[in-house]
Amino acid sequence: MVRSLLIVTAVGAGLIGGVMFAFSTFIMPALSRLEPRQGIAAMQAINRAAPNVFFMTALFGTAVTSIALAVATVVRHDASASYAVVACVLYLTGIVLTVVYHVPRNNALDAVDPGGNDAADVWGNYVPGWTAWNHVRTVSALSASAVLVWAATGT
Repeated sequence: MVRSLLIVTAVGAGLIGGVMFAFSTFIMPALSRLEPRQGIAAMQAINRAAPNVFFMTALFGTAVTSIALAVATVVRHDASASYAVVACVLYLTGIVLTVVYHVPRNNALDAVDPGGNDAADVWGNYVPGWTAWNHVRTVSALSASAVLVWAATGT
């Protein structure tokens, strides 16, 4: 069971890390080059589409499996316990950032009129911070995946 949890959680963390990597490396840079009204409208559309069963299952399902893995390895005194706990903390760092930083900013952006007078200022403030903290989510998820792969291979 622990090995299966290791593999499922590693794949989930890698998948979510890939999504975050895409946002950090080309989605947000591309959106930032658009006119503010276009960038805001595009990000609003993305944020409205994101909470779907597939993405939410991958994002939060991996959080659940990482916690289950950490508990299972500690309870069983498994050799991979320290790796599982580190990976759990790494992955959950990204989840906490999502809940306390990204979601509130996305919700605030959703209330913005893309054609409004303050759209350029809102967009100019939104993109740099959102992207910088997304880099942290990217690194945390990909690092969690790497640690779990390392643990699964017994290295």
